[in-house]
Amino acid sequence: MADFLLVHGSCHGAWCWRDLIPALEHLGHSARAIDLPGNGADTTPLAQVTLEDTAKAIQRASRPSTIVMAHSWGGVPMTLAADQAPEFMAGLIYLCAYVPLPELSMIDMRKRAKRQPLAQAVIKDPQGVSYVVDTDQQRRIFYHDCTDETVRFAQAQLRPQAIRPQDTPVPLTGSWRSIPHHYILCEQDGAIPPEYQAEMVSDWPRSQVHSLPTSHSPFFSAPKQLAQMMDQISKDL
Repeated sequence: MADFLLVHGSCHGAWCWRDLIPALEHLGHSARAIDLPGNGADTTPLAQVTLEDTAKAIQRASRPSTIVMAHSWGGVPMTLAADQAPEFMAGLIYLCAYVPLPELSMIDMRKRAKRQPLAQAVIKDPQGVSYVVDTDQQRRIFYHDCTDETVRFAQAQLRPQAIRPQDTPVPLTGSWRSIPHHYILCEQDGAIPPEYQAEMVSDWPRSQVHSLPTSHSPFFSAPKQLAQMMDQISKDL
């Protein structure tokens, strides 16, 4: 069975895969999650977090047999990690994630979307080092189809997100495309517009693009359905 490495998105951590990991294990897979630098339980000062270090963290956690799945912002460092060391990954899954273009930052990528649902929700700290998502808008952005218990759990774990790695242009050669890659689009996403997700993968074969009728957080709202989709993807790689 497959070995999955799970990479979280902005403000989140390894904790967000709480419900997905047992769902994958129930299907016979192994699954593990990491905290990116400055997120979750990682104590790297936010002012010191870089895109390069974030990509290296993914590379260190991966093995040649590993399928890496990244959520949201995590798609950017995953792509860079894969571009630099494609031999350490057996497959890539973008879960409602950014698919970066060469020399564009994640912030550049976000601005290319015709709709900007995050524009009024992001609050930067006075020094411009990090940001948070407005507490009153977190459910709308991330968790609108999740239970009250899940929302309380998630909101208690969210941390400020370092800006520097997300404002760094991504130096890609295109080597990552040699790795089998799939995209899971979330049709009710409140953070990355679904139509923009579709635009980012418009040139991919249709067999590599899948969809779930969920919010930005299917690992909470539909973990079994997501696990089953990952199971099928792993068989198709």
